[in-house]
Amino acid sequence: MAIDVLASTAGHIVELIGVLILLAGALIAIIACLVRLRRGATLHDAYHGLRADLGRSMLLGLEFLVIADIIGTVAVEPTLHNLAVLAAIVAIRTLLSFALELEVSGRWPWQKGEK
Repeated sequence: MAIDVLASTAGHIVELIGVLILLAGALIAIIACLVRLRRGATLHDAYHGLRADLGRSMLLGLEFLVIADIIGTVAVEPTLHNLAVLAAIVAIRTLLSFALELEVSGRWPWQKGEK
């Protein structure tokens, strides 16, 4: 019984961390955009920097949310239905992560970066 409570609490904490990363990342991205504009960047460059910064924070936040879902499903209530829901959530978040990575870096995650 104690392990269930521990796993459930851990899942909620990791989920909260993911949400806080999303919120903090959005706030930091907006501040960075305003700093870019103040330093003389064009609106176009500041906008693209904002999108890249938001994408990076979303990728990191999504990773934490996936971890929380795995903890919640596997450790707390591993029914076949919950595992199917987890598989769907992870698949959707993986596709979203690939799309965000393409948007942020301009390449797929498996492609080599510029050196």
